[in-house]
Amino acid sequence: MSSDNSPPLLKFLEKNGITLKDLIDTALEFYVPHPGVETKEKAEEFLREEFLDILSDVNISTLEIMCFRAQEDAEAGLIPGLTQERFRGRPGLVADELMGLAIANYIAGVKGIFEFTRFDQAKPGILKKLGAITNDGIGGLVAGVSSNMYTRAFRNAPKE
Repeated sequence: MSSDNSPPLLKFLEKNGITLKDLIDTALEFYVPHPGVETKEKAEEFLREEFLDILSDVNISTLEIMCFRAQEDAEAGLIPGLTQERFRGRPGLVADELMGLAIANYIAGVKGIFEFTRFDQAKPGILKKLGAITNDGIGGLVAGVSSNMYTRAFRNAPKE
C-alpha cells in the first residue's frame, strides 16, 4: 500500500488494482543482468526509484488516466463507431498501441519504444490481467521505466 507521500498516480493505480510491486515485478520478468545492475535486488532498487519519479510526472498521470478512461468508455460502448466486436476482436484497435508507444517514448525515447514492443508482445505480469487499452498504457509505463533503469545503471557502472 502507498504511503501518504506517494505520487497521486500511484494512489490512482492502487485503486485500480495495480501496486508499485506489480509494476516492479512486471519489469523484473524481463530482467537481464547489465553493468551497474548485476542483481535482481539492484534492479528492483533502481526500478522503485524510477517508478516513483515518473509516477510524479503530471504528463504521465494525464496519459495514464486517458488510457483508463478510454478503457471504461470502450467497455461501455461509448466510443463512437467502436463496436464491442471490434474492441474485443482482431483486427482491433491501434489507438491503444499508440498510447502505449507515446508513454514509452515520453519516458525513454526510442529505447522505451523498443522495450514497449517486447512487453506488448509477451504481456508479462500485471499486463495480462488488464484490459486492451490499459495494458498498453501500463505497458508503456513499465517499458519506459525499465529502459531508463538500464540506462541509469550503465551510466553509473564503474568503467573499466
